[in-house]
Amino acid sequence: MTGGRAARARGRQAAARRRSFLSLVVALASCLAAKAAAAEPAPSFRLCADPDNLPFSAAKGEPPGFYIELGRAIAARLGRPFEPVWEPTYFARRAVRLSLLKGRCDGFIGLPDEPDLMGTKLIFSKPVLALGYALVLPQGMSVKSLADLAGRRVAVQYASSPQNLLATRDDVPMVTVLSPEEAMRDLTEAKADAAFIWGPSAGWLNKTKSGGAYEVIPIAGPHMQWQAAIAFASGETPLRDQVDAAIDALAPSIDALMTKYGFPKDTPLALAGAEPAAAESRPATAPQPVRATPAVDSAAAGHKLFNENCSHCHGPDAVQGERRRNLRLLQHRYGEDFDQVFMNTVTHGRVTKGMPNWSGVLTDEQFHEILAYLHSVQEP
Repeated sequence: MTGGRAARARGRQAAARRRSFLSLVVALASCLAAKAAAAEPAPSFRLCADPDNLPFSAAKGEPPGFYIELGRAIAARLGRPFEPVWEPTYFARRAVRLSLLKGRCDGFIGLPDEPDLMGTKLIFSKPVLALGYALVLPQGMSVKSLADLAGRRVAVQYASSPQNLLATRDDVPMVTVLSPEEAMRDLTEAKADAAFIWGPSAGWLNKTKSGGAYEVIPIAGPHMQWQAAIAFASGETPLRDQVDAAIDALAPSIDALMTKYGFPKDTPLALAGAEPAAAESRPATAPQPVRATPAVDSAAAGHKLFNENCSHCHGPDAVQGERRRNLRLLQHRYGEDFDQVFMNTVTHGRVTKGMPNWSGVLTDEQFHEILAYLHSVQEP
């Protein structure tokens, strides 16, 4: 019996040692797992931005631009490293499709806060910045209406909303330029008395090149002001909500960045006399069906597509001060060949005239919808 008790005691001791050993192994494994989790870095917050678009963003040099500094601040609030992903933004829809919707970045900053920009493919953060056109005036000059610009030489960007607006007035001589930089030079060299150009660029140039010599006044009206936001793929609601919370918390920092980059902060001014001209709608012929679907539906869809993709050269709503780019005159120019000329141009381009090939950017159905819209606004 004594030998049996000793054997059982030894067995209990061995079992206790095994339990202790297993407990030690489990504790060690848990510790290692915790260390591994702590050592694994948080994923970067990848933000798509244009590589050459100061004062908004720049891939080289300092300062990096408003969007990049804001992206860094948002990433810090999220507890994640920041990683810019550079994507030129001349064609916004194509840029989004090739970057954000391909998973190359988590968000695309600076897009207009329009939920229907790409249908249900995108969701948007809260607005981060108000963008639009502004009047640039020498100190002491007061402009409250379009009539106040009569007889004054006004620098305007080619194919811009201000050019289209002023084209309706014979008493305002325009100095057409290709960039805000050129407009500001014309002001400095007394080749223009005022400028009506892209506001953020005007503010930045006034701050960095002109020593604050001018007033930069945002102008209200159709196709003059937008809200910029960060776009996310439609399934990224949790990340969007986290970024929205960060934007709220960063409100003072955003205001400071606007000051740093010279962005105009005043409430946009509604110029007296501008509303009818900006919203002008010339008499249109009856919509002509180009597909089996209802012409009205096609024209409405085409209207939206046109303003998203074509208005930077041909004017919002196809209202254009330059006659050779006025797409409301296509019926006059081409008659029965209207549709054929349009489809050939958008699918082949006219590179020597600055018209790119839109094949692969828009679908055939979208081409037909834009064509339906253009039919609906032809001048009689």
